[in-house]
Amino acid sequence: MARAHQTVVTDQYGPRAMAYVDSQVHATGGDLDALAAIVERERPHNAIDLGCGGGHVAYRLAEYAGRVTACDLSGEMLAAVAATAKGKGLANIETVEAPAEGLPFDDGAFDFLACRYSAHHWSDVDVGLRQARRVLRDGAPAVFIDACSPGRPLLDSHLQAVELLRDTSHGRNYSVAEWVTKLTAAGFTVKALRTWQLRMDYPVWIARMRTPDVNAQAIRALQMAASAAVRDHFAIEDDGSFMLDIMMAETLAA
Repeated sequence: MARAHQTVVTDQYGPRAMAYVDSQVHATGGDLDALAAIVERERPHNAIDLGCGGGHVAYRLAEYAGRVTACDLSGEMLAAVAATAKGKGLANIETVEAPAEGLPFDDGAFDFLACRYSAHHWSDVDVGLRQARRVLRDGAPAVFIDACSPGRPLLDSHLQAVELLRDTSHGRNYSVAEWVTKLTAAGFTVKALRTWQLRMDYPVWIARMRTPDVNAQAIRALQMAASAAVRDHFAIEDDGSFMLDIMMAETLAA
C-alpha cells in the first residue's frame, strides 16, 4: 500500500537520527553563527525550531532563549535531540512531535522561529509557512534557511533529480524568488536575504542517507552526462562532490 508523504519522511529520517546529530554539515556553518547572533540580540522568551532534524538550531537557540521547542515529524529524531540536549546540559529544550502543516500550538505562542534545512521535505510548504506565521506573535522574527534552486530550468532539473534519487522523501528545493513569494503570501515581511554555496562531500552525503547503490549510480550517471553549464554551476568534482545553493531569509511576522 502506498505511504503518505509524511510517513515516507519519517521512515527515511528516523533510522538516521544520530547521523544528523553527528553531521558536520548540519552542526556547523556561518549561517548557524549568524542565526545565533540574531537570537542573542532578540533574547526571545519562547522560541521554536521548526523541523529541527538533528537539533543543531535548537542547541544554539537555547543559549539565548528562555525556552526552546524542538518540533519535528520524526519521534526517533526527537529522541536523539532530547538525549543530546541533556548531554549538553540544555535543560530549556523541549521536544514536540508534529508536522509543519499541523502545529499543535496556540496562535502567537512563540516570539522567535527558526527553520533550517527542513521545508524542502514538507508535503505542503505554503500550509507549513502559514502555520509558522500563525504560531508567532505579531512582529516576531523568523529565520528560514534551506537549500535552494538556482532558478534556471536547466540547473533546477538536475538538482531536483539528484536530490530525489539520493532521498526519496525530497519534496522540492525552491528558488529565492519562490521563497520570497511564499513567505510574503504566508504573512512574513522579508527583511534580508543572502545566498551562498555549500560543498557536499558526495561519499558522506550518500552514506548519511544510506542511498541505495542503484540510486547512487544513477546520480553519478546524471553528473557525468551533465552539460558544461550544469557542471560549472554545481562545480561537480570527479568523485561526485558538488556545490549546493543555500539561502537564508530574515523575516518578521507581519
